[in-house]
Amino acid sequence: MDDPDLARLRAAADGGDQDAISQLVELAGERGDLGELLRLAELGSGDAVDVLVELAGERGDREELRRLAAAGHHDAVDALADLDDLAPDEGDR
Repeated sequence: MDDPDLARLRAAADGGDQDAISQLVELAGERGDLGELLRLAELGSGDAVDVLVELAGERGDREELRRLAAAGHHDAVDALADLDDLAPDEGDR
């Protein structure tokens, strides 16, 4: 997708077009574009939040997961717990 098409999608999303928001979430998720996902989450996209949680969990980004958890996103709490389960115990070192 070229820049003018992306700009049109963003403008439509900013105007509340749910199809445009969905397309942008999908594109941002494929690219791992956290900035775009954050912008879409601020527009109220639950799908963008879900993808943010997924990407942060895959990257082991505890800071982002904590921020999302503090904002009330329960999937982020679960992802943090999953990461904690994978971390070696301090007593094992």
